[in-house]
Amino acid sequence: MQSFLKVLSTMAFTEDAKRLFHGRGGYYSGSEHLCLDWFSPVLLLTSFTPLAKAELTTCHQAIATRWQECYPERPLNLVYQYRSASETVTELLEGEVPEPHIVTENGAHFLVHLLRGQNHGLFLDMANGRQWVRHHARHKKVLNLFAYTCGFSVAALQGGADEVVNMDMSKGALAIGKQNHLLNGFTAGARFLGHDIFKSWGKLKKLGPYDIIVADPPSNQKGSFVATKDYVRLIRRLPELLAKQGEVLLCLNAPELDTAFLRQQVTEAAPALSYVTRLDNPEAFNDVSAEKSLKVLHYRLSETDSGLVKPEAV
Repeated sequence: MQSFLKVLSTMAFTEDAKRLFHGRGGYYSGSEHLCLDWFSPVLLLTSFTPLAKAELTTCHQAIATRWQECYPERPLNLVYQYRSASETVTELLEGEVPEPHIVTENGAHFLVHLLRGQNHGLFLDMANGRQWVRHHARHKKVLNLFAYTCGFSVAALQGGADEVVNMDMSKGALAIGKQNHLLNGFTAGARFLGHDIFKSWGKLKKLGPYDIIVADPPSNQKGSFVATKDYVRLIRRLPELLAKQGEVLLCLNAPELDTAFLRQQVTEAAPALSYVTRLDNPEAFNDVSAEKSLKVLHYRLSETDSGLVKPEAV
């Protein structure tokens, strides 16, 4: 707890949504269970172990003190969330959460919802992935798989993409994605397909080929995607969807699975894809063990491969 309080005493707030304290990275002894995120104008305190009432009061008071030092004329808005494998408990400790709640990142606007479960509408650790897409999307056709609320799609269109195809099983998430596009002035250029990816290869191929494919699946979501058995099924189909020298971002946020796991899957199932690099995570998400943190791997279709090789049966 002392590490959290020490960092908090000098913490600065920015306009963009970002992580302010990343205890889970293992750099702050005794505070590994705590994270603090800034979704302007709301602070979100998350604990991955139950906080005793006295501990929560200490955190609340310290956050309030620092906020008063920085913004004496502005009210504090603070949400607390406890997460475990079996439950999520969310509590508004002070102030209010605006509705709609719109935050910014690199000039883009996104709807978030801090009081509804663990997924808030924008994954802050994926900021560098969105920035990569923004920088590489000009005049490109982009496929955004497991699109969620379509942050990658907004980034692609910001970067000048010609077209983006978003696919996700959750029609609710895609509905928020459509709102995100409208918030950023994009009334055209994106498709939103509420389908099971593994049952939609024909449709995806018909709409392709794609210059960039982003795959950001859940790591272990029963009935949707389990990385240890389903990632290889996905990887095997990617070359046939890609344009010549098409690029892929493969994302994996599972502490128990390392980079070697994902690279081996590509080597075995899609040898036409050549490894380029692993994208750095935002500095705020530094981890003592890089292999336990988010992994975003960049691949490119080999120049000698047309991308039209018939895949093995799934």
